Amino acid sequence: MSAKALFALAPLALLGASPAPVDRPGASKDIAGACGPRDGWSEPAPPAHIHGRSWYVGTCGITVVLIETDAGLVLIDTGPEDAAPHVLASIKALGFDPRQVKWMLSTHEHFDHTGGVAAIQQATGARLAAGAMAAPVLRSGKAHADDPQHDLLLAYPMKPARVDRVLRDGAALVLGGTRFTMHANPTHSPGSTSWTWQSCEKGQCLTIAYADSISTISSDAYRFTDHPKRVDEARAGLRVIERLPCDLLLTPHPGGSDLLDRLSGKAPLTGPRACEAYAQGGSERLAGRLAKEAATK
Repeated sequence: MSAKALFALAPLALLGASPAPVDRPGASKDIAGACGPRDGWSEPAPPAHIHGRSWYVGTCGITVVLIETDAGLVLIDTGPEDAAPHVLASIKALGFDPRQVKWMLSTHEHFDHTGGVAAIQQATGARLAAGAMAAPVLRSGKAHADDPQHDLLLAYPMKPARVDRVLRDGAALVLGGTRFTMHANPTHSPGSTSWTWQSCEKGQCLTIAYADSISTISSDAYRFTDHPKRVDEARAGLRVIERLPCDLLLTPHPGGSDLLDRLSGKAPLTGPRACEAYAQGGSERLAGRLAKEAATK
């Protein structure tokens, strides 16, 4: 499916909500142009408006999302540890005090997405909520033994962070009237998690789905065909993503969903069946990986 078809403009729903502020002087109107060909995990990017009270404060290669609620800010992911100062600077550039960050959430427990959790937690005093599989990794900074990337991740330990709340699948963190629902989808890692919340702007509301990574990559020696339980979990996680309420798709790597172009008005921001198509891509990659392993057994 082409990017144009995938992100064709979809009508917004749930009319009648109060308008939300969308103009902040520090927000870029062309984050795609600012990054250009740069997509490094720690490559600085200007902050950008997503929709309603949700903002992009990540790098050119890693998505970090800031959501304003009536009781403070929520931050989802941080990027790697050396990106933490940039994330904090982007929060300030939007006119927020980083100490307004009350809660932190995460997609998956790898250093490129959560390596900066401890540093930002220390700078903001924010509490951290995580799923049962991600929580031990965030607390210890050490990769989960069942993670297909475990051997690779040994070279990239994270600083231990304080986990204040462990959420079960389907549970929600509610702050200032905004409900962040957790969807466990262990495709990319054992603790992979997607988040959904409602976003309203100019009397129109939609559901934002921050869907976790759909790739099934691993350390060199790992074979998925030797771990049927992991394959079943990966497939189940893809089904979760496929069924997410998903008016506006965000992904941990912006390139995974043409996100920077969409935030810059160079591609439609929303699209029908975006999460379904995103998950289908993961299913195809997993099938290809299994076929390749079977052929080389």
